[in-house]
Amino acid sequence: MSDQNTIIHFQTAHQKNSAAGSIFFERREFEAILNIYGKMVASGFWKDYAISSAKDVATFAVFRKASERPIFRITKTPAMRHKQGAFAILSSQGQILKRGQEIDLLLKYFEKKLIKLVQ
Repeated sequence: MSDQNTIIHFQTAHQKNSAAGSIFFERREFEAILNIYGKMVASGFWKDYAISSAKDVATFAVFRKASERPIFRITKTPAMRHKQGAFAILSSQGQILKRGQEIDLLLKYFEKKLIKLVQ
């Protein structure tokens, strides 16, 4: 019986097993998205969300109901960073509603929906 011990470095094993090269939202970006998500849930506009990542894009999709298709998708595409901006808000039909370099400025698109008339 041969006892061979092989040392595999954690970094190498992690890269082989994980989705190497996938795009994700950074902590600051994700906090900004969840902040506006919380406000929209509290106001009754949004009910559920989903997150996905791929080799070229990360997506945060928001739903009015879980059984429907997303009403908005917030995407991060680093390849577009120098052209039109890495971040975009897409409608349920896939139309780009707003695009920008900074996530904070982009998410102000939803602020107008939160403004309510007080009498």
